[in-house]
Amino acid sequence: MNATPLGVFDSGIGVLTVARALFERLPWESVIYFGDTARVPYGPKSPETVRRYSREILAYLLHRGVKTVSSPATRAPPMRSSICVPTPRCRSWG
Repeated sequence: MNATPLGVFDSGIGVLTVARALFERLPWESVIYFGDTARVPYGPKSPETVRRYSREILAYLLHRGVKTVSSPATRAPPMRSSICVPTPRCRSWG
């Protein structure tokens, strides 16, 4: 078993549903949850602003050593061209 935590983030409390599902289905995993309640709502923000917030949160989670990141944010713009979290299935995006 890999003790490295999973990372989960969203712009508010919506991700708690995802975090709860992770706890129920993967009870042996540790999870770092980041709910960005300081800058909600994301809805009226520009795609570039949401992208910037997402990059900042992702950098924080990666600094904490997560092995993967999940963000169920429905408004989050695609970031594949700028960020890659190395995993067994994803060595790089492009």
